[in-house]
Amino acid sequence: MHKHILIVEDEPSIRDMVAFALRKDGMHCALAGDAREAELAIADRIPDLILLDWMLPGTSGLDFARRLRRARPTMEIPIIMLTARGEEMDRVNGLDAGVDDYVVKPFSARELIARIKAVLRRSQGDDGSGTINIGDLRIDSAAHRVFAGEQAVSIGPTEYRLLHFFMSHPERVYSRAQLLDHVWGGSVYVEERTIDVHIRRLRKTLEPSGLDGMVQTVRGSGYRFSANP
Repeated sequence: MHKHILIVEDEPSIRDMVAFALRKDGMHCALAGDAREAELAIADRIPDLILLDWMLPGTSGLDFARRLRRARPTMEIPIIMLTARGEEMDRVNGLDAGVDDYVVKPFSARELIARIKAVLRRSQGDDGSGTINIGDLRIDSAAHRVFAGEQAVSIGPTEYRLLHFFMSHPERVYSRAQLLDHVWGGSVYVEERTIDVHIRRLRKTLEPSGLDGMVQTVRGSGYRFSANP
């Protein structure tokens, strides 16, 4: 599956160079020159990762990163900071703001792409081949297939997206609103109770293999995916 990367950089030459390199590597890109444009791009489509320049007009990249980490739809999105500031204290400040990695300017496209792939692997919990394993359940992201042990599981597209998100973020409780933001995206209007319908369908899908208990209801809070039913 092609990854969707948001590039937030106010210098058009750098922004275009990065976008060209990422598209050449098979990624999709959205471009923004400041925090406001980035917010509009996120509202249109939740990215898989954000490349964020430290020095932005109006709001600095560091302040914007803090804002992203406080907002429900964006708190889990990996962020790589693009910066000319390579001092240790600057890196510490960025990590405290929730940044996942740094790339110091000037950088090569090859290094940037390697960093992006490494951060995506860490954030999605796969093993580098696009596979996520939790207990007896396995998702092959490249093939878009689910397996219970060695048995293929027939699953609908929405339930697949929901399961993929759960398996990428195990042992954490998510409210209905958070699941809507992460799985459906902020630009799609869906009733929160629709989540309950898809949770039931997902459990029914996993029931024949006895793994439906991995999708857990946390009373008053939401849902959690756990290898310990």
